[in-house]
Amino acid sequence: MSSALNPAVLRTEIRLFRRESGAIFWILLFPTLLLVILGSIPSFRQHDDGLGGLRLVDTYVPVAVLLGMILGGLQAMPQVLTGYRERGILRRMSATPVRPIVLLTAHMVLFAGAALVSALLALSVGRLAFGVRLPEQPFGYALALLLAVCAALALGSVVSALSRTTKIAGAIGSAVLFPMMFSAGLWVPVQSMPHVLARIVGYSPFGAAAQALDQAAAGHWPGWTHLGVLVAWTVLLTAGAARWFRWE
Repeated sequence: MSSALNPAVLRTEIRLFRRESGAIFWILLFPTLLLVILGSIPSFRQHDDGLGGLRLVDTYVPVAVLLGMILGGLQAMPQVLTGYRERGILRRMSATPVRPIVLLTAHMVLFAGAALVSALLALSVGRLAFGVRLPEQPFGYALALLLAVCAALALGSVVSALSRTTKIAGAIGSAVLFPMMFSAGLWVPVQSMPHVLARIVGYSPFGAAAQALDQAAAGHWPGWTHLGVLVAWTVLLTAGAARWFRWE
């Protein structure tokens, strides 16, 4: 019996991913490019008393960190998996020693790795280009980041499970994408949201992730409520994906 993670399958999927210039741009490069553009605006580099002395560019680092995993989970991964199902690749794999779960695991590892690389790139550029402080609670930051990646992959799995074709996957992914980007603080940083709105957003997966990352960046352990929200979403979404997912 083959293990869930097959190195040969993973290497193949990595090679295929490297040929997808669009996915590489949107997942790995776009979040950091957006941070550079915003950080180049003079007003974004001025300290704001309303943000507790932070600058707007400081508040957009967690947004850039989350953006890569949101795009990967909702746009890239469902398109690939649904395309494999649509072309009958998963059905044919089910009759071979390499089970479809091996392919699914490879994609989970691939997109998780891409999201983490994107996050590290955003943190590095934020520090080097704009003097954004590195997380003062690195262990709490790493935990929140890993839980956010798990939630993004679980959400992408649900989109894949509900989509019979790549067109449907694109439509569902796009419909979910914008609320998730809003809750992560792309248009209005979570720190600038009214208290009631920030509280509501905190119960969404990426709103909770943004607040947990912000707390860890400031040197505090992420709130257990925010971590619990991420765990709850991951469990619920994974259960839904397992129930609705079809190999053919």
